[in-house]
Amino acid sequence: MSNSNLAVEEYCDLMAGCGAIRQLIQPKDKDLGGFCVRRTLPNQVIKSVGPWIFFDHMGPATFSPGEGIDVRPHPHINIATVTYLFDGEILHRDSIGSNQVIRPGDLNLMVTGSGIVHSERELPEVRNSHHSVHGLQLWMALPEKDEETEPAFYHYSADELPKVNIEEVDIRVMMGEAYGVTSPVKTFSPTLYIEAKLNKGKMLVLPNAAQRGLYVVKGDVWLRDTLVQQHTMAIIDEAKDVTIRAEQDAQIALVGGDALGHRYVDWNFVSSREERIELAKRQWSERKFPDIPGDSEEYIPYPTFNG
Repeated sequence: MSNSNLAVEEYCDLMAGCGAIRQLIQPKDKDLGGFCVRRTLPNQVIKSVGPWIFFDHMGPATFSPGEGIDVRPHPHINIATVTYLFDGEILHRDSIGSNQVIRPGDLNLMVTGSGIVHSERELPEVRNSHHSVHGLQLWMALPEKDEETEPAFYHYSADELPKVNIEEVDIRVMMGEAYGVTSPVKTFSPTLYIEAKLNKGKMLVLPNAAQRGLYVVKGDVWLRDTLVQQHTMAIIDEAKDVTIRAEQDAQIALVGGDALGHRYVDWNFVSSREERIELAKRQWSERKFPDIPGDSEEYIPYPTFNG
């Protein structure tokens, strides 16, 4: 999905007592024809959190028969993408031959490296019925030495991702290490991604990382003396132990890790080198990227903007 500009809803003034919060960011909703995407990263001020350079919250959306997710083939370079669903299912296909349905609790990791094309659609039996989709899509920068790595795709089923329960809070460690467990999901640099569900009044100490962003998927949570509302990301100051408390039943995602430096972003192309993006744009316009087996009739053109 393509990038769009965000407005930063609010800045947190540390002198006013926000404690561990450096900034609060409210994503901009984008309606894709009955399908809502909330884009938090990148925005006008915060371009990344650790290696994470893109954070989309899609849905929840409900579709009638004949409607649904139908993202035509499009390219990526020099990043890894992560897809995780709370509800529904999506069919992933790509130019290295991957053909994988992702369902709730699974995680798809696509390493785009030197270049890959993929599509996101639905199986006919899903599309022809009443159904819903709800999940997260994230982009992760790769270290410069790995940007041109061979493209690869990894699927991790729900039972492969470690779960822990701490004081009645259910936690899933999606990527990285936290709470004494380590996720099997491949990483290229110090990376953190966890999700947790908290009943009203429950508390959770957040794991540390060089940079952290707390996104509230559902409900509201207190972070020290600040209420972080649903669909808001709190950028947390470095090296501070923080505890959240659920104001109501809540679901959160925490992303973070070590920053990897500036990345240029143009449409679906991301790289540490601006000239690499220009090359990818020419290659896509000239149809020099590889096709997706079984899904090569359509594609998304590079967008042009009229002044």
